[in-house]
Amino acid sequence: MKTLQTTFFFFVFVPLVNTAPSIQQESLQFYEYDTDVTMGSLIQQDYEMQSKDIRKDGTNVSLDISLRLQGDDSERNVPPTKDTNLPTCLLCVCLSGSVYCEEIDIEAVPPLPKETAYLYARFNKIKRIAVSDFADITTLRRIDFSGNRIEEIEDGAFSKLLLLEELSLAENRLLKLPVLPPKLTTFNANQNRIKSRGIKANAFKKLTNLAYLYLGHNALESVPLNLPESLRILHLQYNNITTITDDTFCKSNNTRYIRTRMDEIRMEGNPILLAKHVNAFSCLRTLPVGTYY
Repeated sequence: MKTLQTTFFFFVFVPLVNTAPSIQQESLQFYEYDTDVTMGSLIQQDYEMQSKDIRKDGTNVSLDISLRLQGDDSERNVPPTKDTNLPTCLLCVCLSGSVYCEEIDIEAVPPLPKETAYLYARFNKIKRIAVSDFADITTLRRIDFSGNRIEEIEDGAFSKLLLLEELSLAENRLLKLPVLPPKLTTFNANQNRIKSRGIKANAFKKLTNLAYLYLGHNALESVPLNLPESLRILHLQYNNITTITDDTFCKSNNTRYIRTRMDEIRMEGNPILLAKHVNAFSCLRTLPVGTYY
């Protein structure tokens, strides 16, 4: 009786890994167990023909994969951009009523959680502040927009912020001041482009808690009118102030009037000789810093 031999073939695909952008084709390794020479050679020839077809077809697949990997590499080489469409507390840092959105290149005020009390949005690319930015956020106590590109603030943008105590608009491009909320204690608008006509006559009159007012490095031609009695620090350095009157800081009709809370006035860098306006400082405990002769 003739013995029947059984032959088993195992096809193992071993991928050869190489770094992108080029990848080598898969190698086919052929293993043969317990075959006679004749049957083994015939089957091996048939396999070799099939494997050539596989390699031929596989070339297009490998090439396509290679091109896609090259495309992936080119995408990875593109500098990452910051996604400003993310939810606010993913784009910014939200922590116990404080929202930190500093140096993330945002161009508008992001939607804020309703419990926000402190907003820090310094050094971004914000150009405009709208009424809608804070329409539903009545809990704000401090806002810092320093180092942006703000040119316009809609009328009433801060009017509903009745708890706001500190506001900084320093280092922007403002030509005029917005209406300020009533409980403000600190207002910083240093380094803008504000002229005297950009400040309304009664802009500070009703701010009875205002203690720190910073308007240095602007284009003011005169000291703002109706400064509140609560002021302790007033910075007006490096403007274009050319004149002051006896009523600028004092009351010409009341020689006994003293500004008891005013501790510091800076006026250096203005084209004015303060020595020519001695009566304008008669109510002050200390003379302003500036040029006297």
